[in-house]
Amino acid sequence: MFSAYRRAFAPRGALAFTLFGLLGRLGYAMQGVSVLTAVVARRHSYALAGTVSAAGLLGVAVALPLLGRLVDRYGQYRVALPSALGSTLPQLALVLLIHAQAPAWALAAAAFAAATSPNLGGMARARWAVLHRADPAALHSANALEQALDELCFTAGPVLGMLLCAAWPEAGLLTISALTTVGGIGFALQRATEPPVHPAGRADRPGGRGVPTLLAVFFGTGLLFGSMEISTLAWAGGHGHRSAAGLLLGLQAAGSCAAGLLLGLRAVRGGGAVRRLLLGLAAMAALLLLPLTAAGLDAGLGGFAVAMLLAGTGTAPTMVSGMTLLTRLLPPGALNAGLAAAVSAIVTGSSAGSALGGLLIQHTGPAAGFALPAGAAVLALLLAHTARHRLEPVTV
Repeated sequence: MFSAYRRAFAPRGALAFTLFGLLGRLGYAMQGVSVLTAVVARRHSYALAGTVSAAGLLGVAVALPLLGRLVDRYGQYRVALPSALGSTLPQLALVLLIHAQAPAWALAAAAFAAATSPNLGGMARARWAVLHRADPAALHSANALEQALDELCFTAGPVLGMLLCAAWPEAGLLTISALTTVGGIGFALQRATEPPVHPAGRADRPGGRGVPTLLAVFFGTGLLFGSMEISTLAWAGGHGHRSAAGLLLGLQAAGSCAAGLLLGLRAVRGGGAVRRLLLGLAAMAALLLLPLTAAGLDAGLGGFAVAMLLAGTGTAPTMVSGMTLLTRLLPPGALNAGLAAAVSAIVTGSSAGSALGGLLIQHTGPAAGFALPAGAAVLALLLAHTARHRLEPVTV
């Protein structure tokens, strides 16, 4: 049954870089809740906590594409190693500044600087793209696994962050520093699977007619993620289940994780990658009507939990198809920069989704907020469908 994943891990060193990448991504998944919890505990201000968190997201959106271009030019080892070490200092500084009641600008600056840790998820996907370039089936399984691992991290990360911060407000941030440093260094040291560096000037920018379209689609999915998160928090708080908000979001990620793992077991045939992306976006939009319906009908915590679990199953298949298409569109000399740009688009969209969702909820109510995630999925579907001919030449 799991022969597809054994095939993906057949290259020597594949398991090692995957495990180190998992450590680093777990730390990244803990970041949001750990920053918010620590700042609120020490300063008793949700506004300040939101500002510091937004500064960190802005840092990610700015730093990831720049680091990606450096990786394409100089190689993963020469960039990821100093990046992992260099981000440790501002991460530790943020802990000290929060504990010492430092002014808001200092907290925001430290959070922004701490975003320079390497994009391990993107670099892992770049390694898989090179390792299995001649084996589409193995690459499909590897990409599905990567998405499942992302969802696993975002299921366990917030829970772990909350548990650590409950013991000591800054404990989550200290753990993040350790995980991202160890994960980044360990990943960089796996030289056997490092993609080759292409000569400067040879397709050193993301290329392909469909790349802007895919980045717009990823922005739309980020809009979905951000608006879904704040809508869930508002719904849980409004129904007296504030402590269950993390569990509800975890169920959504768990549904996506399961769907990603099952997708990786399915054989993929040549042709139809664009069709799979469109079907995934359509399914995601339809499934996101479930939380909207459950909230509108006041289905209760149990019914809403089931709706969140099912809604999550549309995420991983869509993201796998999108990332696979992106790796096919990008020239070898721009693979890391392009994948980093995709993550940056998702993060930027998530920030916009949180802001728009908050405004919508403020003027309507928690239940109406769930219309925004479904609308964002429809927008992403329309973008992809309108420009599908630009993506067709890179079907796999």
